[in-house]
Amino acid sequence: MSGTGSIVEVGAPSARSRALAVLRVRSRALALGLLPAALAVVLLSARMTGRLTADPWPLVTLVVCVVAVVVLLVGGVFAAVVLRASPALTPTVPLAESAAPDLYRLVRDLADRMDVPVPSAIALTPDCDSWLEDRTHAAHRRGGITGGRETEPGAAPVLVIGSPFLWWMRVAELRAVLAPVVAGTGPSAHPDIADARGFVRGLDAAADVGGRPGLGWIGRPARLLLRLCREDAAEMERGVAAAASDRAQGVDYGLRIVAQEQVGLAYAGWDRLLTRVALPAWRMGRWPAHLDAGVVSALTELSRRDRLADGFTSRLGVRRVLFWGAGRGFSAVAPALVAARLSQGGPAAASPDWSPVDWAAYPEEVVDRKWRAEAARLHAALDALAVPAGPGPTLDRVLGHLTDAAGEGAAAEALAGRLSGDLAREERSGSAAVARGVDAVPLFPLQPPRSGRDLLADHVTAMVCAAAVDSADAAPGLDWLDGPVLLVGGERRADLAPRVLSLVEDGDPEPLRDWLAELGVRPEKPVRLV
Repeated sequence: MSGTGSIVEVGAPSARSRALAVLRVRSRALALGLLPAALAVVLLSARMTGRLTADPWPLVTLVVCVVAVVVLLVGGVFAAVVLRASPALTPTVPLAESAAPDLYRLVRDLADRMDVPVPSAIALTPDCDSWLEDRTHAAHRRGGITGGRETEPGAAPVLVIGSPFLWWMRVAELRAVLAPVVAGTGPSAHPDIADARGFVRGLDAAADVGGRPGLGWIGRPARLLLRLCREDAAEMERGVAAAASDRAQGVDYGLRIVAQEQVGLAYAGWDRLLTRVALPAWRMGRWPAHLDAGVVSALTELSRRDRLADGFTSRLGVRRVLFWGAGRGFSAVAPALVAARLSQGGPAAASPDWSPVDWAAYPEEVVDRKWRAEAARLHAALDALAVPAGPGPTLDRVLGHLTDAAGEGAAAEALAGRLSGDLAREERSGSAAVARGVDAVPLFPLQPPRSGRDLLADHVTAMVCAAAVDSADAAPGLDWLDGPVLLVGGERRADLAPRVLSLVEDGDPEPLRDWLAELGVRPEKPVRLV
């Protein structure tokens, strides 16, 4: 039978003392709000008993009563907002027990071994992380944001698991990684800690509500209270983490070191899969439907290149958690859509303008289209700069404009600036077209802002690749870690980048012309654009 949340581990006393410190901030704020009313009661009692009848006490009593009423009204509104404001929830995909009974059994076994409450439900997130999320706030039930027993008052937190872990890790490794997370349900059940967490979440939600029309004044006191309890709340969470880690010491501790290596590997491969493979598809209204297969392929390739995983080839034959949901309604489609929503602001469901793409079709439907779209943007920028046009959108036109014997780079600088402006306008118009309703989520940009020269190099590379596909024995390809690649005779050509940089940075086209001649690419031939 699971424990009731008594905290005796290392770090737990500190967590409880910090929770009490957070609650003292709440008590002081309440006392401050009731102080004018208490003073008004004292003055009224004195007046009713025949004391304080002389001037100026009647006027003082009236003023204090008015101030007390105003403070009570303001405090009541503020308290109502803090209690009713909906705390932020991370977009996740619910995983029903019928879809993954073995995974639920593993989590229950962990909770029983550590004598902590069992998480009320399991959800997936497209991230390389796992955590507990409290969903018992009344606002979640009122708004229908989530449902089930996890929203009932007093329910245990929801266990959120990173979907890449399920797609890559062995069962024993996942158990070792989840043990300290599941152990956190023990401290989370302690009344003082749960109360303090609820107060902090309410203040955070109230600070966000303060940005709405008519409620701007709510944000200032909410942020003030957050500042007053920030340090204690942070130390409380550290204490809870220490207590959970201490309780999980006896569960697969030796294997946890190996599992953490796989966590690091999964994070690196997942990041490259999103930024270099999925992002180009998302930007053109497509989303890879089988991210699970992509994760396995990317991490296997990363292991092969960097030798970060021991015996990586044998992992494909070992039963992974992914297969627990096979044939039971589990699908990688929902995590793929959530990943796109978080990173690119895509819609929550498929539509004619937001359709899936299979990995087999990715080179033709994403890579080739990406190259031709960027080549079209490059020639549109040349048209805007009044660069003389040839018989069509040719590579010769680009080479001729960027050739700079003096090495001053004025032409490249102007073209890079034009491309940057055009791309920024396209992104703004695309962002405005994305539906941002009540289920809108914050976007986490996958790439930092790029310089104009970097954008120019990317567009010239795309133009060269499109020309190679049209006039030579070349084809678009996909590398699991590097994204779109050019295949010549079935082999990847990775020697194009320095030749493009020589043209863009130095105005020297000869290395690129020699490369084109070697492959038989005809730069004077018009390229088919999107």
